[in-house]
Amino acid sequence: MDKFINFMERYLVPGLTKVAENKYLMSIRAGMVATVPFTIVGSIFLIINFLPVPGWEDIIAPYSNLLLIPVTASFGCLSVIALLGMSYDLARTYKNDAIAAALMAVVVFFMLQVKVEDMTLDMSRLDANGLFTAIIVALVVVEVQRFFIRHRLVIRLPDNVPEAVARSFTSLTPFAVLMIGMWLIRYVLGVDINEIITAVFTPVVGALNTLPGFLLMVLIVSLLWSVGIHGDNVMMAISMPVAMQFLSANVTAQTAGQPLPYITAYGFQTIFINIGGTGATFALVLMMLRSREAGFRQLGKIAFPSACFEINEPVAFGVPVVLNPLMMIPYIVTPLVLTAATFLLMDFNIIGRPFVSIPWTTPPVIGHYLVTGGDWRAAVWGVASIVIAFLLYLPFFRALERQRLIGETNK
Repeated sequence: MDKFINFMERYLVPGLTKVAENKYLMSIRAGMVATVPFTIVGSIFLIINFLPVPGWEDIIAPYSNLLLIPVTASFGCLSVIALLGMSYDLARTYKNDAIAAALMAVVVFFMLQVKVEDMTLDMSRLDANGLFTAIIVALVVVEVQRFFIRHRLVIRLPDNVPEAVARSFTSLTPFAVLMIGMWLIRYVLGVDINEIITAVFTPVVGALNTLPGFLLMVLIVSLLWSVGIHGDNVMMAISMPVAMQFLSANVTAQTAGQPLPYITAYGFQTIFINIGGTGATFALVLMMLRSREAGFRQLGKIAFPSACFEINEPVAFGVPVVLNPLMMIPYIVTPLVLTAATFLLMDFNIIGRPFVSIPWTTPPVIGHYLVTGGDWRAAVWGVASIVIAFLLYLPFFRALERQRLIGETNK
């Protein structure tokens, strides 16, 4: 284990740290996070419409379509919201006109969705199905804007012209080039950019819809955290667009009264796997609260409130788990076990699948119940998951605890 840690620190950590701090990935994360409040609000109406109460379906039937309007509005424009967030954040990183970049990105994205046969927008691309196209458009638009500004290829008006007017003319040249270029590619040459981008990302989408693929992602996240890199941030730019697509598809199926097609939708990892934070460390906090070692008891008291809301940095760096060969083992194994067990339970329809967007900070068990639209079996599994995590962490924590107690005795 020590050799592995030394290898990671020497060869992988420097490169992975750069990846975690990459401006493109940070902007993609910002755009995806921007969609969460909208999906949460939409999910409130979804929960009301499908409350797991006997006879509720008949009571709500006259108002069902009315309640689903906010759901359709919020989930139906996820790509546009993410696009605005990504382009704005990246342009702001470059200290360019972020509002102009966001507006240009939206117009370019809309142009790519025009159906030539009737000159209307293809609305099916505005929801989560267009997320990958939105990512590419956001990055391209901002980079084009940056190129023109850096090389002074923009229209500059005299200083006595109002700033708002001058700023609008600064966007004229890059926007014209973007529109003409995308128009030529998409409609004159007939290259379907949406389909090409979808085809490129199809392997990623397919992999994260399988147990082996998702296990690999969870393993990478845990390994990165084990050496001090925020694994969730590194992988979010890849996993969250896919998870949001799956969530949107599950919402559509739920509103249509059909079986939910996806297991690993948004909420699967944040609620069912990261119980108390990455590594399912809520159980570890409970152990520390009753530890024989005073330092662990104190750390448990400090970490417990944040662990209830899925934040575990006090545990990761306080125990520590990071770069600790003994605690890295359960930290990596526990989320893998929970991933496999939860996936199989959902695959066999023993517990419900995620279709409600809730904050990732929702406490354990409560989150299990809400994210599945009120499935009590999921809540029971939440309790069972904490017990499983407790059993997996226990022998390693006891060994670490003995080391600490021996060290105190020898002082």
